[in-house]
Amino acid sequence: MSDYYRLLGVERDASEDEIKRAYRKLAMEYHPDRNNSPEAEERFKEISEAYSVLTDPEQRPVYDRYGEAGLRGGRAGFHHVDLAEALRMFMRDFGGVSGFGGFETLFGGGAPQAESRRGQDIRVTVRLALQEVATGAKRQVKLKTQVRCETCEGTGGAKGTRPTACLTCGGSGELRRAAQSVFGQFISVSTCPDCKGDGVRITNPCPSCKGDGRVRGERTVPVEIPQGVSSNNYLTIRGQGAAGPRNGPSGDLLIMIEVKADERFDRQGDDLGLDLPLSFTQAALGTIVNVPTPYGEERLTVPAGIQSGTVLRLKGKGLPRLGQTGSGDLNVRVHVWTPENLSGEQRRALEEYAKVEGEPPKQSTSFWSRLKEALGA
Repeated sequence: MSDYYRLLGVERDASEDEIKRAYRKLAMEYHPDRNNSPEAEERFKEISEAYSVLTDPEQRPVYDRYGEAGLRGGRAGFHHVDLAEALRMFMRDFGGVSGFGGFETLFGGGAPQAESRRGQDIRVTVRLALQEVATGAKRQVKLKTQVRCETCEGTGGAKGTRPTACLTCGGSGELRRAAQSVFGQFISVSTCPDCKGDGVRITNPCPSCKGDGRVRGERTVPVEIPQGVSSNNYLTIRGQGAAGPRNGPSGDLLIMIEVKADERFDRQGDDLGLDLPLSFTQAALGTIVNVPTPYGEERLTVPAGIQSGTVLRLKGKGLPRLGQTGSGDLNVRVHVWTPENLSGEQRRALEEYAKVEGEPPKQSTSFWSRLKEALGA
């Protein structure tokens, strides 16, 4: 398991600018076009992945709390970075910055052919009850989006015809030029301006899709949501977004999680809080009550003489830890209820009890010391 901060050589409280500077320095050192050592490519992918996570406002807090295991558990759309994505990341953030000696040209500023025909990403919000957070959930998400044209099977050409290769780029979708620099000869790659990276031209377009290779349609995507998610999480389902033009790769489906509030509980991470009102006699004599949990009711033993404000803990009855084993706790806060309107019989009974009740205990110095210690004073 990688330590992203150690990979980039920064502290855990490093700012985004510090992370960018560290990544830029290492990327210049390990970029495959500058470093031919066998381990350079793998190192370049590792630092790019670290940079991607630590500069993402959704993924960094998840990583800080749960580590890489939390990211693999489905939080924040994490995936391992391949070489093509690492190169695009470098060019996106640093390719055009002055002082880099024209790296956009040297390392290829044009988008790859497949990337230029990639479909759009789709965002869908899925709302969950707290019980579904505890158990996980399955959804069938209906999408109205661009789908592959069945008439031409996504090619964009009329049935029985074939697209012709672009004469400018010879069907590659790219134009390559050799360039000299202080580092030696580099190959410049740019998108073909005539075919826009497709490599082909449609001379006889499909009548259904007008040569685009896709039409408006509807489809359903099954989505499995893991246990323990919260409203700041999202899931990325690769290749389930809108279809790309002329059989280009599909975009991604982003499932944005929204957890509905449950009036019974307040959530603190994986722990849940619950208020439990008790009568004076229940608090004084002790009792057994049924309390709600996300998994159903649970029997709770209340000891005799319990004081208002005491917290009783049900271990493991909170929410599952996303991407990890175990669950949080359910913290039950006791509140002793005082009746507001006493009947005559109740008042007489309390008056009789008051005769034998005695004075409340005085708090000792040790009590206040413990209280200050608990409050961090």
